[in-house]
Amino acid sequence: MWHNFTTMPDAKSLTRIYFPGEIPVRGECMLPPDQAHHVARVLRLAVGEAVTLFDGEGAEYSAVIVSIAKPGVTLNVGERRAVDRESPLQVVLAQAISSGERMDYTVQKAVELGVARIQPLGSGRSAVRLDSSRAEKRVAHWRAIAIAACEQCGRNRVPQVLPVLSFSAWLGRGTEHDGVRVMLSPHAQVNLRDLPRPSAMVTLLAGPEGGFSLEEQRDAETAGFTPVRLGPRVLRTETAAVAALAAMQTLWGDL
Repeated sequence: MWHNFTTMPDAKSLTRIYFPGEIPVRGECMLPPDQAHHVARVLRLAVGEAVTLFDGEGAEYSAVIVSIAKPGVTLNVGERRAVDRESPLQVVLAQAISSGERMDYTVQKAVELGVARIQPLGSGRSAVRLDSSRAEKRVAHWRAIAIAACEQCGRNRVPQVLPVLSFSAWLGRGTEHDGVRVMLSPHAQVNLRDLPRPSAMVTLLAGPEGGFSLEEQRDAETAGFTPVRLGPRVLRTETAAVAALAAMQTLWGDL
């Protein structure tokens, strides 16, 4: 039996599910195991309930749950809609890795605030030291957080969370920092509002719990990064980048 999608409520208000892969327009699909478990065991949705699928590439799809069984959760998919909720301000967040939930919080809120890409950095004062195996696992974890944040906030494009790089290796990739380059520093004399409205991508560089070393700050300035401060108070690492992104979106974006 085909379901009528014309009377569905606004898809933005429905449960949103990221579907990695091709979504069949007006066809049937089965959710991957992780998404199926979330729908059936965590959200406890039922047959007949409407959801929204999105592919991470800019489109979303109306869908209805038609089966919840041992093999998985099956959906009937309705129309495809190209819905753009991306910010006109393109920001790359280069965030020095902080510990545990602090980094998780930064990734989650950065995605909600419209960041285009996240580059985790290992820096001299980072409280966390990751070997290659642990780094891959953490990046996979942060990518899952980014997807969940998109499900919650309505974005249909999932920002990239790039592999971890050392501060020096990342800074050496000069072409990646084209556009406006901003480094958060509580000792800076310039505020965000003092900067001209950017006409290109902004790269926002944020330090770890102990801040960047003097050498790292000098290297960043040599590479063209302007130190800016966020008012008279020193913010924690998990707050600083989020506050900066909110301010940027207010000054130059869509808040």
